[in-house]
Amino acid sequence: MPPRLPLSLQRPKRPESMTGSVPVPIERNMDFCRIFVDGKKLPGEARISQALELVEVHENAFVWLSLSEPSTNQMEKIAEIFDLHELIVDDIVDAHQRPKMERYDDQLFMVARPVYYRDDEEVDDAREIISTGEVQVVLGPKFAITIRHNAPLPDLTRQLEEDEELAILGPPAAAWKVFDYVVDNYLRVASALGRDVDDLENEVFTPRRDINIDKIYMYKREILEMRHAIDPLVPAMRTGLTNNKDMLRKMLRSYFRDVQDNATIVSDAVSGFDERLSSLLDASVAKVNMQQNSDMRTISAVVGMAAAPTMIAGIYGMNFAYMPELAWRWGYPAVLVVMATVMIVMYWWFRKNHWL
Repeated sequence: MPPRLPLSLQRPKRPESMTGSVPVPIERNMDFCRIFVDGKKLPGEARISQALELVEVHENAFVWLSLSEPSTNQMEKIAEIFDLHELIVDDIVDAHQRPKMERYDDQLFMVARPVYYRDDEEVDDAREIISTGEVQVVLGPKFAITIRHNAPLPDLTRQLEEDEELAILGPPAAAWKVFDYVVDNYLRVASALGRDVDDLENEVFTPRRDINIDKIYMYKREILEMRHAIDPLVPAMRTGLTNNKDMLRKMLRSYFRDVQDNATIVSDAVSGFDERLSSLLDASVAKVNMQQNSDMRTISAVVGMAAAPTMIAGIYGMNFAYMPELAWRWGYPAVLVVMATVMIVMYWWFRKNHWL
């Protein structure tokens, strides 16, 4: 492997006096720094500056470092300690990466987009139901570094500690734990979204119920955001597993393929939700149009019923001199009976034809 320049020489760095910021210790943004030796986790937290030196003396040992939204200065220090590739550091600091698995010499950079769900009863806006974050994993021969951006994660080292057979496989085992957690959460979110879509279908097809088209559209927007997080992960994992067999042992490749299969299941399910919501939008618009047509028929029927007596009253209100029935004793009651009869007949006819 060709030697790499120190990161400070690879990229220009603004002096602290120019930025006006004070360097923040790495530990401020550190979740944990744990060392595994022969599949067993050593007690306590390791010092970042010494962790890599400690694992170098053991044949089967690695350090798992977890960071939360590190700054540029902090990542520069991490890069110097672990000799990270400059392109990896750029991606970590910039964040907002698509799910991917990229190889840089003897280092593997992996990105996943966790998805989080909040029940619509807990939020005021449907746009807050789905939120996404970003988890990045850097694998080296003796280390695994996880970086999370707006993505809470549990302490997965405890789970890895319980599976010594898996932990002994080294840094890729830590990456699998992260991806397994992320995709398992996809399944939970997809299940919750499925229930929400079912509820929306019931609302749309329940007779005499107001339809909230805005809510359907907002759910569609949220599902689109989820698809942006999930859909690129499957091809990225497929390509990454094929091209990095030397870094991922056969057993771990099987585990990662299981994660890939689950991601495919979720991707297909979410795609199905998207199609169902599109159908619901079409059905909602059609139902609203039908309701408007029904309302217009009802209004037209009422206007028609009122038109006949209005016409009769208008004729007799023109004060012609020669209207023989005006002198008839029963003329007034007769006109009222005619008006009532016409309205009753029209009402019966409209009811028969379901206009009223």
